[in-house]
Amino acid sequence: MTTDPNPNQNVNSDPLHLTVILGSVREGRFGPVVADWITEQATAHGAFEVTTVDLADVDLPPVLPATPPALDPDPERPAGMAPLTRALDDADAIVVVTPDYNRSIPASLKTAIDWHFTQWQRKAIGFVGYSGASGGILAIEHLRQIFGELQAHTIRDYVSFPRYYQHFDEAGAWAAPDDQEAAAKAMLDELHWWAGTLHHARRRM
Repeated sequence: MTTDPNPNQNVNSDPLHLTVILGSVREGRFGPVVADWITEQATAHGAFEVTTVDLADVDLPPVLPATPPALDPDPERPAGMAPLTRALDDADAIVVVTPDYNRSIPASLKTAIDWHFTQWQRKAIGFVGYSGASGGILAIEHLRQIFGELQAHTIRDYVSFPRYYQHFDEAGAWAAPDDQEAAAKAMLDELHWWAGTLHHARRRM
C-alpha cells in the first residue's frame, strides 16, 4: 500500500521550471537523442517551462574550489558554467539524463553536481537512464545517494531504456516504445506534484 500523495493534484497553477540535464559528454554518445525525447515529453506534458542543458557545452573544470561548499556554497565559477548554474537556480524540478559507465555515473555529471550546492536543495529530481542491459539503473541508484546528501528529493518513478539501440525503425529513426512514454508521463506527473509542493515550501522559508 502506498502513502504517496496524488501526483495529479494541482498544487501550483503557474508553470514550474524544469531543467533537463544531459550528463554524458562522451564522443559519439546517444544521450542527445534521449534528452531531446524527454524534453519533448516534458513540453507536451504542459505543466513545465523546460530548459535543456548539455554538459558538453559547459565548462566543467575537474579541480574544485578549496573551500568546502558548506562554507562557500556559491564559489566563483568559470564563465562557461554560467548557463548551467542559472538553469539550476531557476529550476523547480530537474531531470537528469544519464547512461551508466562502469556501474556508475559519468565523471562529467559528478563534476557538474559537485560545483553546485544550494541549487539542488529542496528541489524535485527525476531520472532518465539508458545503456545496455541495465538501462542506466545503476547510475540512477548512485544519483539517489548523491542527491540525498544534497537535500534534494528524488522521486520514485523514473524512465529506463535498456538496449536503447534496438529501437530503430526501418528508416533508421529511433522511437521510444509506448511503455517508456507511459513511464515518462507517470514520472512527470509525480515530479510536478513534488516540484509544486517544494516550490511553495521554499517560498515560505
